[in-house]
Amino acid sequence: MSSERARLTALYGGLLVLAGALLVGLVYLLVSEGLYASVLTAVAPAVPSGATDVAIRSGTAAPALPSSDWAQTTIMQPGQYAVARKVSSAAGDAALSQLLTVSGVSLAVYSALSVALAWWMAGRVLRPVGVITARARRLSGSNLHERLALKAPPGELKELADTFDGMLDRIEELVAARQRFAANAAHELRTPLAVQRAAAEIGLADDPSPEKVAWIRDKLIDTATDSEQLIEGLLLLAVSDEGLRRRERVGLDATAATVTEVLEPEAKNRSIAVETEARPVSVEGDPVLLDHLVRNLVANALRHNHPGGTVRVRVGPGGLEVANTGPVVDPATVPLLFEPFRRAQARRHAPGEGAGLGLSIVASIARAHGGGASATANPGGGLTVRVVLPTCP
Repeated sequence: MSSERARLTALYGGLLVLAGALLVGLVYLLVSEGLYASVLTAVAPAVPSGATDVAIRSGTAAPALPSSDWAQTTIMQPGQYAVARKVSSAAGDAALSQLLTVSGVSLAVYSALSVALAWWMAGRVLRPVGVITARARRLSGSNLHERLALKAPPGELKELADTFDGMLDRIEELVAARQRFAANAAHELRTPLAVQRAAAEIGLADDPSPEKVAWIRDKLIDTATDSEQLIEGLLLLAVSDEGLRRRERVGLDATAATVTEVLEPEAKNRSIAVETEARPVSVEGDPVLLDHLVRNLVANALRHNHPGGTVRVRVGPGGLEVANTGPVVDPATVPLLFEPFRRAQARRHAPGEGAGLGLSIVASIARAHGGGASATANPGGGLTVRVVLPTCP
């Protein structure tokens, strides 16, 4: 059978026909059990009693009938009993034959109706599945906004349709995010190339002075460094999105202490105080990716700050929290900061500004470790980023 409707029809129809056949057999069996005795009881009084005197003189009594009070108390002559037995046998056989014929015809009609009903019922049951299949075939990148919105009573098929709509929501969000990522990545990669070309074409024209050549060289080196950092960030984001390739026990408190120590010179250059509060916490994961997670959080907190500001790093059983002072951030834009190339402030193309991948990398690494990242805007300015990771016992 090539379709689920045909299979369901065969299943439902077969069960109904089997139930009908069992019912016919049961009725035939129950009727045949007491039919002959009942017919004999009904026929016996109508048989002529021509041998009654002989039965009395000889003291011979006819066998007692198997049923009814009358049959158990009446004495019959042998000739009378033989005639009643023969008549009752013929009548019982005819009745059973007629019952079997009528039952067979009824079962055939019942079977045909059962198959037709099973075919109709299977079609009604599978109709939502057909709607889902047809919609899935029509789906493409241009109509991901369409939904099934199946109108049906609560049940498994309604739940399936709602789950399908939820899956389309997630796919649409993912496709939109990937499209934004591709557009933003192309823009970010095109900017340093445009700067390098302008510096080479304009700055090196008309026999520039050695000082100008040195300036152009430094500019090209800075641009190349930014491009290298951008490519490294993209590669790291791709690696973290693929998941973990190795797992080992990592002390998150020790990682945070190491990162803050490495970034301490940058904090001093920016006149920012770094406060660390770390309790012993261990997680199972990739130590390199976890190091990048903590480093990106602390580096972002230093870059998006102001002289005299602070950065607070806390490590505890709940995970990692990094809070910093800085410019006021609109709370509505905070969830968007975890998307690639999203920034709280407009890009100024300043040295060391970053490519806008920091929080997206943090979120990706957290997901790879079975956790998550969230952020809230501080009332006085800056952000508080929390990373929740499953800890080792």
